[in-house]
Amino acid sequence: MPGVEGYMYPNEVSLYWSVLIVLYPYITGLVAGAFILASLERIFHVEAVKPTYRLALLTALAFLLVAPLPLQLHLGHPERSYEMYLTPHRTSAMAMFGFVYLWYLMAVLVVEIWLDFRADIVALSQTTTGWRRLMYRILTLGSTDVSERALHIDERVGWFVTLIGIPSAFLLHGYVGFIFGSIKANPWWSSPLMPVVFIFSAMVSGIAAVMLVYMAMMRLRREPIDMRCVDKIAQYMMYIFVIDFSLEMLDLVHRIYEADESFRSLNFMVHTKLWFSQVILQICIGTIVPISLIALVQIVKFSEKWRKAIYVVSGSLTLIGVLAMRWNVVIGGQLFSKSFLGYTTYKIALVTREGLLVSIGLMILPLVILAVLVKILPPWPEKSAVSLPAPSVGD
Repeated sequence: MPGVEGYMYPNEVSLYWSVLIVLYPYITGLVAGAFILASLERIFHVEAVKPTYRLALLTALAFLLVAPLPLQLHLGHPERSYEMYLTPHRTSAMAMFGFVYLWYLMAVLVVEIWLDFRADIVALSQTTTGWRRLMYRILTLGSTDVSERALHIDERVGWFVTLIGIPSAFLLHGYVGFIFGSIKANPWWSSPLMPVVFIFSAMVSGIAAVMLVYMAMMRLRREPIDMRCVDKIAQYMMYIFVIDFSLEMLDLVHRIYEADESFRSLNFMVHTKLWFSQVILQICIGTIVPISLIALVQIVKFSEKWRKAIYVVSGSLTLIGVLAMRWNVVIGGQLFSKSFLGYTTYKIALVTREGLLVSIGLMILPLVILAVLVKILPPWPEKSAVSLPAPSVGD
């Protein structure tokens, strides 16, 4: 058969998880990373990143709304997906996704955004007219008290919700890595480090995405970019990226040292079918180059113009590298036979339900949603109706 080498079992020739399943962990990773960046200001009081706090929350919401769509499109009968809520299977990590998703969406992210924007929503419900006024009145949920005491309560409750949201963000994306890492039948995935690597790579990609979105929006609004904010974001991204890359290399060294019966097959995969996507794209272009560029900024005093260019290049390459990592995990883990004696190939179709055009549309859709959210809830400091100092842990 074309595209098949060696001995493949009949049920292994075609891949069951397509590019849509690549996008699913990638999008959820952007959600988790964006929320972690927002928590740096509210929980850890990193004042330098404050200009991106609200934007990070809206970015997380935009991508979270799209996160289930790749799974829905992949299902043969997506109209039956609601049944997992009616008949939950507590021993299935995949079946529990719906509950993890709803918890993070409704109990954490939406609540925090509403609390943070409540004063602005009340002000807009009184200053706008027509359908916009009706929309903002509905968004107030009947809570129009913007006294100092009420806003202080909002701040305290929001701080607590953010505190809960940090482990919730880890749970949302860590469980995706857990699904792959717990599949013992596949040596490419079966690793206890898989959930940890997924979490750190998610943080890196989400931080890079918010940094690029912030710089792009400031450019569109013809306003100066807060370089102190962008410098600090890039710095945190580099620190987390170094940890992520170290964990990936630790997993690689462990596999090389262990050298079990699957090592020969996996080694062949890395040197042939995954050479470009893993070695060139993921490790070299998508990891080493961004880390080196940001590290260079910490050493050499570049001008503001050069730092902006370096951050745009580093952030873009980071997103490409993390996407390549998701591709290598999901697609790469299905290209070899369980017998370790055969290999298959995967070719993306262009115009199908799980094709390239649909995948591109799914990546553009969150940006469209984000543009709408920014119009409804402006995240810019000058648009804020009331600004209160973040409470300390001891309050």
